[in-house]
Amino acid sequence: DALLVDRITYRLPLGALGNRVAASMVQQQLARQFAYRHRVTHADLAAHLRYSQHPMRIAITGASGLIGTALTHFLTTGGHTVLPITRSPGKDAGPDTIRWNPRAGEIEAEKLEGVDAVVHLAGENVFALRWTDEKKDRILASRERGTSLLARTLAGLERKPRVLASASGIGIYGDRGSEVVTEESPLAENGFLSLVSRQWEAATAPAEDAGIRVVKMRTGIVLTPQGGALELMLPAFKLGLGGRVGAADQWFSWIALDDVLGGYLHALTTDALSGPVNLTSSLPVTMQQFVETLGSVLNRPTFFTVPSALVRMVSGEAADELFLQSVRALPRRLQATQYDFRLPNLEGALRHLLGRDESFPEAEPSTP
Repeated sequence: DALLVDRITYRLPLGALGNRVAASMVQQQLARQFAYRHRVTHADLAAHLRYSQHPMRIAITGASGLIGTALTHFLTTGGHTVLPITRSPGKDAGPDTIRWNPRAGEIEAEKLEGVDAVVHLAGENVFALRWTDEKKDRILASRERGTSLLARTLAGLERKPRVLASASGIGIYGDRGSEVVTEESPLAENGFLSLVSRQWEAATAPAEDAGIRVVKMRTGIVLTPQGGALELMLPAFKLGLGGRVGAADQWFSWIALDDVLGGYLHALTTDALSGPVNLTSSLPVTMQQFVETLGSVLNRPTFFTVPSALVRMVSGEAADELFLQSVRALPRRLQATQYDFRLPNLEGALRHLLGRDESFPEAEPSTP
């Protein structure tokens, strides 16, 4: 058994006046922060207990990115060792850091000998106001070259990893309207994001051919206030200026960052899981449902609408694939291998992520 106790001592400005005016608000904020921390710690430990096995050595590309940073902390909490694969190791880089340069086709292969698993997250950010030809070339090349280099290197090792979990995206399905898509659904033949994802996944073939279990993580819209779509939406919604972008019936296949981390651990430790995996919530929503739920959680109105034509005017080709594409994806393979979602429904996920969930016992308020 373990007991987590948080204690904090603070002093508000303006003495007694500050205590009368702000003490209650400060204590409420602290209680929310610690309740969030306790929920995450409790869930992390439960996940590691469920997937309990010998500590693994896990190499990760993109370890300094939004998902990579969170995944590194999550895995090391469970006793695993993370070896970051990076183009730019800092001055504090340790002996486990692996240098690579996908453009030059270089990687420190000897440091990958004997690792238990590899997570491949690295790639040029697809979000941009407009996709220039140069931007599109960088997006495609970063995924194809990096994945191919990594897969060929792993295939040539004497002591190969058991599993490679490689990032992909639900953009591979294209705009499907209200059609339900699973891992068995046909892929889109048109569209830039579908092309990128298809070539991204195909580049893992050398690892698969060498007998390494390969899991292709087709990730939906990741919800976290620290980045991505939710971070972009929050300022307007908090001011009461939030609303939907595009059509009300456009499907929004989301997943909380907590379940992205849990999904990767599940993929690394579940031998029955291979091939494409939809890393999305089992309860996708329409754009209208998402907007109304976010407004309700924040207690703000959601009257505004950004017309599709305006989005296209601002973002050009990228608009239809990044902001207006409708994908109703279901995670059939996660469900078939008994993955237990931490945050299965949208309202609960948003309340947790935004500190509006009071369902977990809170810390006893301290006295200023």
